[in-house]
Amino acid sequence: MLQKLNKVNKFKINDVQDPSFKKYGRIVNGYDTGELLKFLDKKTNIPEEGNIYVASDEGMEHLEIKEKLEKGFYGGMEIEIGYCNGKNSSLNGLEYHKGSELDLPCTDMVLLLGHIWDIDENKYDSSKTEAYFIPKGVMVELYGTTLHFSPCKVIDEGFKSVIILPKGTNTAIDMFSGGKGEDKLLFMKNKWLLAHPERDVLVKKGAYPGIYGENLTILY
Repeated sequence: MLQKLNKVNKFKINDVQDPSFKKYGRIVNGYDTGELLKFLDKKTNIPEEGNIYVASDEGMEHLEIKEKLEKGFYGGMEIEIGYCNGKNSSLNGLEYHKGSELDLPCTDMVLLLGHIWDIDENKYDSSKTEAYFIPKGVMVELYGTTLHFSPCKVIDEGFKSVIILPKGTNTAIDMFSGGKGEDKLLFMKNKWLLAHPERDVLVKKGAYPGIYGENLTILY
């Protein structure tokens, strides 16, 4: 799959096992994720178009792995377990959180990643983005300094991915007006977001149009 992706895309798609991924995150081993993958596969659907994101899924959060991740990986912090399923192929936006995110794909997928230190006065050049192929079943940690957004599909059917975050992330927040600096990027609770101007649906919802350059698209 990775060889195929690199044949049809004009920019490099990196293997998540490549050492270059270490500046964005790491592969997480040592947890039995089988029940999570089974739940996502059997109990959730891919929409006909666009994406569906659920920050907290009650069924997933009743699985044994939740307590293990809270006590182990997150050091006693409460977490939420949800999912993102869809047919996205493009960058469209980049977000970051104050805390690590765990992504567990139920299908092969590609993540488009960047660094928060490349944001300059709330602007980000999309040419600085790097792409990584994440195989099904490989759980990855994305550091709090890593810009990321929706996965990109590599098959017609779309993608499915478990998303694990500190509790409350990506939920509604009372917004304030007149914010300056980083405050302009705050979009939801613990979610700072830059949108590409071509992604009208995000801009109309209030996302700051801070990405310039090409709205990168993954071909397959």
